[in-house]
Amino acid sequence: MTTATIHPTAIVGSGAKLGAGVKVGPFCIIGDHVVLHDDVELVSHVTIDGHTEIGAGSRIFPFASVGHEPQDRKYAGEASRLEIGERCIIREAVTINPGTAGGGMLTKIGNDCLLMASAHVAHDCIIGNNVIMANYVGLAGHVVVGDNVTFGGMAVVHQFTRVGPHAFIGAQSMIDGDVIPYGMALGNRASLAGLNLVGLKRRKFDREAIHRLRAAYRMIFASEGTLRERVEDAAELFKNDALVQDVVKFIVAASDRPILIPRNGHAPE
Repeated sequence: MTTATIHPTAIVGSGAKLGAGVKVGPFCIIGDHVVLHDDVELVSHVTIDGHTEIGAGSRIFPFASVGHEPQDRKYAGEASRLEIGERCIIREAVTINPGTAGGGMLTKIGNDCLLMASAHVAHDCIIGNNVIMANYVGLAGHVVVGDNVTFGGMAVVHQFTRVGPHAFIGAQSMIDGDVIPYGMALGNRASLAGLNLVGLKRRKFDREAIHRLRAAYRMIFASEGTLRERVEDAAELFKNDALVQDVVKFIVAASDRPILIPRNGHAPE
């Protein structure tokens, strides 16, 4: 077993737990309650505090601030947690805050995520696997992001908003409503701009499944009837289609935010 390598200028709390092969670079500061699993690398000038756990093989770059107190005036020093998964890349000046008593006490980031320079993840966010946040993306508190979501640079997301799996958020978009799975949201304030067809094709989704999803999208965001009625119709017509059912379940689930719809109120196709 390879022991951790710690640069002499780094400061590591006496209670911190470092796995095999961990590399702590120059001028890093690690708090007493931090857990770094095997092969985590802190390049340099990284500060990690709080009840923070970093998964194996993750890399964190200079001037990232991870696990420090949430930017929430209701936070009262509770021992909330931050969990970051395996093989994540956290680039320069990223900030990630732990949870709060008002949000489940946990901020969580899944495996294989890429957070580019100056991105921010606020308290109580729950982020899935293989999520990409480009430079300066900001997630406010209590945001839930599904697997395989991509955020373009400088996009921001309102608190308590959900972004469904495989969605794409365009650069400089302001998201103040829930984005359906497989959807694409663009603009300030953002609206639904169709399906993330590029992402679906890149991830090798079946062509016929994509065609059915497009047909369901047109039905759900048509101009006739209410959204509830159209969702119920799509649920019945495509009851054996997993992708369509993902969208239906997402819309039906309770949320504090509205569902984003196309700009003109119905699908453009």
